[in-house]
Amino acid sequence: MRVDLFDFDLPDASIALRPAEPRDAARLLVVAPREAPADRAIRDLPGLLRRGDALVFNDTRVIPARLRGVRTRPGAPGQRTEVMLHLREAPDRWRAFARPAKRLSPGDDITFGTASDGAPCEAGHLRVSVVEKGEAGEVVLRFALSGPMLDERIAALGELPLPPYIAGKRATDARDASDYQTVYARDPGAVAAPTAGLHFSTGLLAAIDAAGIGRHHLTLHVGAGTFLPVKAEDTAGHRMHSEIGHLDAATAEALNRVRAAGGRIVAVGTTALRLLESAAGEDGRIAPFSGPTDIFITPGYRFRAVDALVTNFHLPRSTLFMLVSAFSGLDTMRAAYAHAIAAGYRFYSYGDASLLFPAAPGDTP
Repeated sequence: MRVDLFDFDLPDASIALRPAEPRDAARLLVVAPREAPADRAIRDLPGLLRRGDALVFNDTRVIPARLRGVRTRPGAPGQRTEVMLHLREAPDRWRAFARPAKRLSPGDDITFGTASDGAPCEAGHLRVSVVEKGEAGEVVLRFALSGPMLDERIAALGELPLPPYIAGKRATDARDASDYQTVYARDPGAVAAPTAGLHFSTGLLAAIDAAGIGRHHLTLHVGAGTFLPVKAEDTAGHRMHSEIGHLDAATAEALNRVRAAGGRIVAVGTTALRLLESAAGEDGRIAPFSGPTDIFITPGYRFRAVDALVTNFHLPRSTLFMLVSAFSGLDTMRAAYAHAIAAGYRFYSYGDASLLFPAAPGDTP
């Protein structure tokens, strides 16, 4: 499909730079087939679902994945360099996006934890070698440390990677350390938050339990590729970056029992949806999953595992707006987003949420 079909105008004032306070005070736009969008609140969610339904949350934890350092090369002056980690390939090896990537070559060394004058930082150094250079600023890095020791050093030297549409307007601060993590975050490895989950407080989770709605967890370590623009003119020309996900056998079987009993599987966020769809067979049965997925969902895709979706409002021309358009219908989502903009909903990672139901049979995807 043409990528320009997924374009829309968004006023700059609609982009949220801070989350709602408290986090469960966010608004919720309910989008159902052949119905007008309904303005609700995220706290209404337990009453919008049915006893026996199951919410599926992504419990990944965001790591401080932005690293700043100095490239060193024999016979050449040092060059300040920034990398954004996005996919771990081995205990000592990460794929990353680098700036300025054009000045990096395989064999170059980068030292993080070094000030611009070359003085070491108190947190210590972290040395890395560039072993491969790809397209669109991507590099493969091999670190001098490995495993938990590397994780600890990244945690000491790295910065929280706020999305570019926020980081370009204000600096990351202490509030973001809690605001940009879900209350149930457990497994470190993401470089971007599963932002639909940011709305859930312990109080809202308790209300979900009281309503007889199940809660289940999976893990998809969200990569920085989620922020990359779609530069191709047609969706067929876009390449998704892989992300690592895990769905254990007990959770898979529990979700299959939910559906067998007539309940609905409700994904909290597009990350949870993509892993569920990656794990589902043609018959809709969910299997355990562990490994990379690069699933790219556009209109025409047949959903197998997910019956409803809680998600934030996404960027124009993004793979995520393509996904929600595949789920609820492009015309429906364009109308819903127009309503959200006119009604003052807050967009993107720190913005409000929507509850989406699938397009009705026979509707144009």
